[in-house]
Amino acid sequence: MEFLNRFNELQRLDRLVERGASGLVAIWGRRRVGKTRLLVEWSERAGGVYTVADQSSAPVQRRYFAEALAGKLPGFEEASYLDWDSLLNRLSRDARLLGWKGPLILDEFPYLVLSAPELPSILQRWIDRETREDGLLVAIAGSSQQMMQGMVLSSDAPLYGRALEAMALAPMDPTWIFPALGLDDPLDALKAFAIWGGIPRYWELARPFGRDLAGAVDALVLDPQGPLHREPDRLLHEELPSATALRPLLDVIGNGVHRLSEIAGRLGQPATSLARPLARLCELGLIDREIPHGSPEKSGKRSLYRIQDPFFRFWFRVIAPHRAALVASSAKSSRLLFHRHAGRLFAESWEALCLRAANRGDQIGRKPFSDVASYRARRWWHGNAPEWDVVATPDPPGHWVVGEAKWSEEPFDLRELERIATSLLHRALPPGVEGDVQRVLFVPKIKSGKSITTSGVHLMDSRAILLESLNG
Repeated sequence: MEFLNRFNELQRLDRLVERGASGLVAIWGRRRVGKTRLLVEWSERAGGVYTVADQSSAPVQRRYFAEALAGKLPGFEEASYLDWDSLLNRLSRDARLLGWKGPLILDEFPYLVLSAPELPSILQRWIDRETREDGLLVAIAGSSQQMMQGMVLSSDAPLYGRALEAMALAPMDPTWIFPALGLDDPLDALKAFAIWGGIPRYWELARPFGRDLAGAVDALVLDPQGPLHREPDRLLHEELPSATALRPLLDVIGNGVHRLSEIAGRLGQPATSLARPLARLCELGLIDREIPHGSPEKSGKRSLYRIQDPFFRFWFRVIAPHRAALVASSAKSSRLLFHRHAGRLFAESWEALCLRAANRGDQIGRKPFSDVASYRARRWWHGNAPEWDVVATPDPPGHWVVGEAKWSEEPFDLRELERIATSLLHRALPPGVEGDVQRVLFVPKIKSGKSITTSGVHLMDSRAILLESLNG
């Protein structure tokens, strides 16, 4: 698949080389998010050396590392390095003699640390002593987000404060799923994103299937031999330290249990014991703690925990509870299982994308969100009161946006749009929302030539949510 979207990150890295920066760069993000592709692209553009560690012993890792450097530093692999100090000192000397400034990229750096726990301290001394003097640029990267953040962001870590750039790679923007999968219909893109999320590796696997989402899901995930059939288990196992103990939490949340007290009850554990594992799942970007509009950040009574990652949401809804059945099922039965859950998955993803558009600062209603100092869009719910899928809070107060996201694979007709719009005009607003209020109706697709005439309600479809952002 061609290189897509990471242009801002690549530009930031290129600027370091252009201005002759020396020192440390740190990059992390979940597996399959595209770190390696970004780092290889940067290395090739900048004349660097890309190396990747594995779970081998320290002497073997040093030998592999030396062989990778031999392409830029001839003869480097001929010596035997008894420790990391001797290897890094030789690296400085050879790079200085040849005038090579890097970048030197150490991917999966946590694997090196597992076999040599002293390495961060050695690297810190080497960076302070050698790289700044020699003008050498060094990048460390890893998929273990907890270890990478701990080594770079923790105030008591050796590498704290050393990074010129500390970059967390997020999943890809959904707009890029169009070129990635060769799609042109926003509805197809929305449905694909609801399954694959923003993970480039999944897009790469799904690309040969084009618009045939059901066929891709069948071959890649539903089939017990499919490459993604056990994907979440692999990702949790490969996290450092292993996150497999968090699996029961994902099972419970994925099956529709969202309140802390109910999650604790299902697991038979006190709620107080779940704070740390839930926080780690949030740090990994797998779940999200959702607080209703108007509630304080630290409020726990009304907060909900939901699976944030679309693929994990799909897997724990469809695959996890039915793995035994899928082993014995026919392809037809497996597809029926997927279609039984697909509509709800699409609807949840559509709601999340509409909320995301509000937080991103898109043109919503009469003016763009960027026209005010800041917005924080959230959902609002309380008891049996009607929910709002989007409530945007202005600061300073003045212009408000409240919205409803409706999902259907069939285009909405005029009569249905008018009915929903009228109900929005009469729906009670959340507490504190008053004055200049713009109501917005989000629907994926509208019948050609149709528009609502009900005043006071702005209409947005999937093209406005996805394609305008891509073109901009």
